[in-house]
Formats: sequence, C-alpha cells, structure tokens
Amino acid sequence: MTSIPSRFLPAEFDRSKPVAVIAGNGLYPGLTVDALRQLGIPVRLIGFFDETIPELVESFPESERRILHVGQLGKMLRALRDFQAGYAIMAGQITPKRLFQGLRPDLKTTTILLRLKKKNAETIFGAIAEEIDRIGIRLLDARAFLDAHLASVGVMTGRQVKCAPDVIDHGVEIAREVARLDIGQGVVVRKGTVVAVEAFEGTDEMLRRAGTFKTDGLVFVKTVKPRQDFRFDVPVFGRRTLEVMRESSITLAVLEAENTLILEREAVIAQANAWGIDLMGVQWTQH
Repeated sequence: MTSIPSRFLPAEFDRSKPVAVIAGNGLYPGLTVDALRQLGIPVRLIGFFDETIPELVESFPESERRILHVGQLGKMLRALRDFQAGYAIMAGQITPKRLFQGLRPDLKTTTILLRLKKKNAETIFGAIAEEIDRIGIRLLDARAFLDAHLASVGVMTGRQVKCAPDVIDHGVEIAREVARLDIGQGVVVRKGTVVAVEAFEGTDEMLRRAGTFKTDGLVFVKTVKPRQDFRFDVPVFGRRTLEVMRESSITLAVLEAENTLILEREAVIAQANAWGIDLMGVQWTQH
C-alpha cells in the first residue's frame, strides 16, 4: 500500500488522479506544484490573469492549464471537469481589493454573490468550495504537500529569545481574540500594549503601521481563526514579510506552529538569522 504523501490528505487519497492547483499570486502555488511533480502526482493548473506568476503558467502545456479572470467560476468548474481532476487545491492569495474592484463575475458567480448575506473572503471562498464539491471533486486542505514548510514548535532561528513570556502570552491572547472576531490573523504588541491589529489591508501593511512608532520591543504574532477552514485560508509567512519586519524594526515573529506556512522555509530562517530576527513557533491549545 502506497503511503499518503502528506498528513493533511484524506486517508483514501488516490495519487493516480490529477490534482488541479487553483493558483493565486506569490510563490505558494509554485511550491505546491513542485511538490506534486516531485511526488509524481498528475497536476493541472487553473490560474488568473494579473495574479498567477507567468513563469508558473508557462511551465504547463496549454492542454493542462486554464487562465481565467477572477470571478469566472463557471469556467473554473468546466476546467475542473475537462481536466478530469479528482482533487483541487487552492494555493496563493487573490489580491483582496478584487472583492471590491476588478472582479468580473460570470452568471454562476453572480448567483452566488446574490445568495450570500455576508460578502467577505471566507463566505465567498466557502461558497466556491461548495460548488467544487458539488461536481464531485474533493477540495483539499491547502497545507497538503507542504508539510516541510510549516512553522515548527520552538525558536526556529536557534537563538534564545530576549522577550518576556508574558509579553508573548499577551500577544497570543490578543491575536486569538482578533481572529475569533474575524478581523484579521495578526497583531503587533509591545510590553502589554496593542500597537497594531491586522484587518483587511493584510499583514505587511499592519507591520508597516507598527513600524511608524519607532520603538523597540515590538512582537508580531500570527494565528488562525477558530474553526479555520484550511481548504482556502492558510496563514503564510515569507521573505517579503520578513523584509517588512526588518524595515519596521520588529525583531520577533511568533507563528502558530503546524498551521502557518513559511514559504521557502530554510532560506527565510537563514535570512532571519542574518538580520537578527527571531522566528518562534508556538502550538497553543485549540480555541
């Protein structure tokens, strides 16, 4: 019996069936595609104009890729059928502002939007997940195949963290509450003070705001929401966020272990060490 190549896959995962990667922006989709190719699992690509990295798109023959405008759900479902995909996986972010501008909804998307009482990323992607499931395709946990890129428990940068445990505990408490209220998934704290809270603008802009206070002792904490749906919502930490931390003089990131992806993990940890930034994974109790 062939072993399951990721602990985030269903036990009955059939590696002979194609996996369609629904690719947003950034490096995340490419890492997933690379992992699938290395495992010898058939992979197809559904990308988006002005979002998916062109080099990733071009690595697929035309028969194994479809490029859509954001909002063309009907075409996405047809592509999944055409690919005879057994599974789909969402990897990479779609630029948040597209929820307000630049969206080109087709009839299927328009029908869903009219049905939703709340229109945010969670409800929209949740509805898309239902439509994918309805055509008999299993939408996978977006952490699948990237087990080695997850934050691990402890100080990943290998140094002793110069931060009082109660400061970290306070940051975790605030981050979890903000996530519970579905405001965001990150906060910056300093010695018992909440300096910045992530909202719609995203992590990097929050970190830049925190940096404007020009103070030391800033701690960035990133967590997940209660009952997080990991099929389309995985916290991600990468080189760009590390660069923003450096620009903002934030020297400690506390990431929820096993649930936060560190893109290019080894390279990011090495760069963090070079810049004197500590990366710490904490596995706190479930919400």
